Amino acid sequence: MAFVERVFSGVQPTGNLHLGNYLGAIVNFVKLQETHNCVYCVVDMHAITHGIDVWGGPAELARNTREVTAAFIAAGIDPKKHIVFNQSQVHEHAELTWLFNCVARIGWLNRMTQFKDKAGKDRENASVGLYDYPVLMAADILVYRATHVPVGEDQKQHLELSRDIAQKFNNDFADSIRGQGFNDGLFFPLPEPLITGPATRVMSLRDGTKKMSKSDSSDNSRINLTDDADTIAQKIRKAKTDPEPLPSEEKGLETRPEADNLVGIYAALSGRSKAGVLGEFGGGQFSGFKSALVELCVTTLAPIASEMKRLVADPGHVDAILIDGAERARAIAAETMNAAKDIIGFIRKT
Repeated sequence: MAFVERVFSGVQPTGNLHLGNYLGAIVNFVKLQETHNCVYCVVDMHAITHGIDVWGGPAELARNTREVTAAFIAAGIDPKKHIVFNQSQVHEHAELTWLFNCVARIGWLNRMTQFKDKAGKDRENASVGLYDYPVLMAADILVYRATHVPVGEDQKQHLELSRDIAQKFNNDFADSIRGQGFNDGLFFPLPEPLITGPATRVMSLRDGTKKMSKSDSSDNSRINLTDDADTIAQKIRKAKTDPEPLPSEEKGLETRPEADNLVGIYAALSGRSKAGVLGEFGGGQFSGFKSALVELCVTTLAPIASEMKRLVADPGHVDAILIDGAERARAIAAETMNAAKDIIGFIRKT
C-alpha cells in the first residue's frame, strides 16, 4: 500500500536546550515543515526512564516540557499547520509499546549500544524503562505510521529497531492484516531516516572531541538557547582554539577538532558549506573569525531566546498548544491503535 508521507520526531524535556539541540534537530524540524506533514513531540515519557536526579522531579519536568515547546515555537515551528504535543497526553504511545514488547526480541534490545552507554557499569540498577525505551521510540513513530524520522547518527540503531519491529509485525500478522482490508499485508511502514545539515553533531566549546551537552559541568562548554547576546558573545570568545590560522581547505580541519567545530557551527548557522566558510576566512586568525561568529550567533539565537522567555512566562498559552496538538495527535494514534487491536484479535467497543 502507499503510506501517507509523515515525519515524526521528538525531543526529551531534560532542560537546558543548547546550540547542539538547535542545529542537530530543531532547525531541521523548521525546514521539514515546509515540505512534509510533521508531528513533533516532547517525549516526557522518555525523560523519566532516567533517575529522578536527571529529570529533576515533577515541577522540573513540567517546566522543561514547556521550555522545549517554547523552543519549537520560537524557532519557527507552526503548531497550527503541524502537530506539537507532549507524549504522555496520548495514551496510545504506551499501549502500542506493549504490543511491540510482544513482537520485539530480547536479542534485539541486548544489541542496543545506547543502553550500555547510559546505564554504565551499574546496569543491574538501571530502570526497565531505560532498557525498553527503544521499543517506546518505535511506538512513538509507528503509532502515526510515520514514514520518515530526522535522526542523528546516535539514533540510527534505534530507527533500525523500529523497522525490524514493523517488519515482524507485518510478517507475524500478514493474514489478519489482509483480512482487515490491507490487501498487500502491510500495516506499518518501514520508516526512513532523514539526516540533514552540515553540523548535525555540535561539539563542546571547551573540548572539540566531546559532544556539546547540558551535563557538562562548565556552562562555557555550550551555548544555551536561553542565553542572551552578551553571554553568547562571551562564550564564543572564550571557546578553545589552537594557535594556528584557519586553514583554507577542509582537509586542514581533520586534526583540529576545535577549529572544525567552530567552522561547522558557522556553516550550519549561515546555511553554507565548511569549504565556503574557509574560502572566506581561511588564512585568518581566530580573533577575526570569532567576531564574525559572535555576530552570526547573536543575530540567529538572541531572537529565539527572547521569544522563548516570552512564551515560558505564559504557561497557559503553551499548555493550550500542547493540548490542541495532543487532541489532533490522538485522532491519528487512535485510528492506528484500533486497527492494530483488530489485527491482533482483541475485542473492543466499536
